Amino acid sequence: MIASPARTVSLTDVAGYLPGAPVPAEFYTEVPGAQDQLRDNAMFRVPRWRHHAAPDESNVDLIERAAQPLIDRHGADDIRAVDVLLVHSQLPDVPFVGAGTEVAQRLGLRPEWLIDVANAGCASFVYMLKLARQILTTTTARRALICNAQNVAGQWFIQPQVRRMAQAAIPGDGCGVGYLTTSAERPVLDVTTRHLGEYAGQMRHELDDGRKYWQPGSSEIRIGFTSDGVTQVLERGNRLVPDVVRELCGRIGATPADVDVLVTNQPNRTFLRTWHERLGVSAQRHPDTFDDCGNLFGAAIPVTLDRAIRQGRVGDGDLVVLGGFAHAGDFAGAAAVRWTH
Repeated sequence: MIASPARTVSLTDVAGYLPGAPVPAEFYTEVPGAQDQLRDNAMFRVPRWRHHAAPDESNVDLIERAAQPLIDRHGADDIRAVDVLLVHSQLPDVPFVGAGTEVAQRLGLRPEWLIDVANAGCASFVYMLKLARQILTTTTARRALICNAQNVAGQWFIQPQVRRMAQAAIPGDGCGVGYLTTSAERPVLDVTTRHLGEYAGQMRHELDDGRKYWQPGSSEIRIGFTSDGVTQVLERGNRLVPDVVRELCGRIGATPADVDVLVTNQPNRTFLRTWHERLGVSAQRHPDTFDDCGNLFGAAIPVTLDRAIRQGRVGDGDLVVLGGFAHAGDFAGAAAVRWTH
């Protein structure tokens, strides 16, 4: 059990970046041979648009571009003073090497704490929020930058054979970043997380020739979805996110009815609808970017929160809850922030 923090930490700001021009659904649905047995499954209902990172656009490029609005709003000196840098890259650019050190170099940071976070997937923004808050409340660190780079859509899912599969049309690329400070302006009220080892290893990749992904060959890497596996993930995801949001609300003395803005990861429309219905949160209070951006994996929460703020959907004093689950259900988490203008 982690003790309650003695120092208040705020999610001071968020920003997002979407690469390139929007890519229409027809890029996938009208490719010759675009059929498989999962095409009509609720898990793979196609969003209208998504974005693709350029072939030469790295995780570091995405993060640098997402962080620029923070630099513009808070000044380069404040961002360079970041003590804690946490980075989650959906698809690492280089084996063995995380993106964090190069992010620090690009942004002019010299953080005491630099961690490339490999787990927590689609809910990694929540997990990094928890990690950053713990470091900021138990050390001399005063500022943190948490970064989610999603770059799989324009790389994995446009491979010629994979592009024909139902799974390919769902992801989109983008990046979201959060800036945390030891202040009380937009306090992080609490964070709850669950690591669910019983579901570990159930999200797998496949290659037709059976090789290891680093071995030479011509088959294309893809996610190993099956009808039974998809059914199980739908059931788990439908349950896990409402469960962690209710747990979080209980910890801060609130109920789901008190949530003004709910921001989640966004694997598909079914999850989005089920989550706000089970929590009794109206669709208007549950913004998403799915039809414009697809499944942004870990970047979905900060990108969607950034857009909701800029659209005026987050009011002064609103209780904002961020929640999600990862992979086949091996992680789930939720965080509460009191947002002020």
